[in-house]
Amino acid sequence: MKNICVFASSSNNLDKYFYDDAIILGKLLGQNGMNIVYGGSRLGMMYACASEVKSNGGKIIGIMPQRLYDLGCGNPEDCDEFILTSGMRERKAKMDELSDAVIALAGGFGTLEEISEMIVQKQLGYNKKPIIILNTGGFYTNLIKFFDSIIDAKFAKENAKELYYIAQTPQDAISYLVKYDASKISYAGKF
Repeated sequence: MKNICVFASSSNNLDKYFYDDAIILGKLLGQNGMNIVYGGSRLGMMYACASEVKSNGGKIIGIMPQRLYDLGCGNPEDCDEFILTSGMRERKAKMDELSDAVIALAGGFGTLEEISEMIVQKQLGYNKKPIIILNTGGFYTNLIKFFDSIIDAKFAKENAKELYYIAQTPQDAISYLVKYDASKISYAGKF
C-alpha cells in the first residue's frame, strides 16, 4: 500500500475532534511510508490530513476539477503532484486509478457519493482495494446501520460486509491497511 486515497470534508467549521482524527491519520500514513491522494485543496479535514502526511515524509497528490480550481480552491503549492480534471467524474476516476486503498473520513454528500462508488467498483470486481470507513465519534453509525438494512432486506448478500471495513480510530485504519490481504476477499465481483 503506497498511495492512499482519502475522502473527507472540505469544511473548516466542524468540531475539533474530526480534525484531530484527520491529523492523526495523516501522521500515521506518512510515518508508514504512504502517500495521500486527495481533493487538492487547503480546506477542511482533507487538508488537515494531507499536510500531516507531508510533514511525516509522505507525498501529496492533489486532484481537482477545473471549476473548483477556477474558484480559487486549488492548492498546487503544497502538492508534490497536482492534477486538474474536466469534472468530478474524471476526478474520481483519476483518484481511483492512482490509489491502492481508500479511506473515508467524516464528510458530506460528496464523501458519501465517493465512498459509495468505490464500494460498488469493488462489488463488481473492478478492484480489490481496501475500503475503510473511519467512524470518528460515531459519525457513520447510522450509515452503517443503513448498510446492514440493505443486507437484511436482501438487496445485497451477507458477505457484502467484506467490501468495506469500519475503523473506529486512525490507528485501527492503519492496522487494517498494513494487514490487508486482497487474496482473502471473496465477495468482489460476486453480486
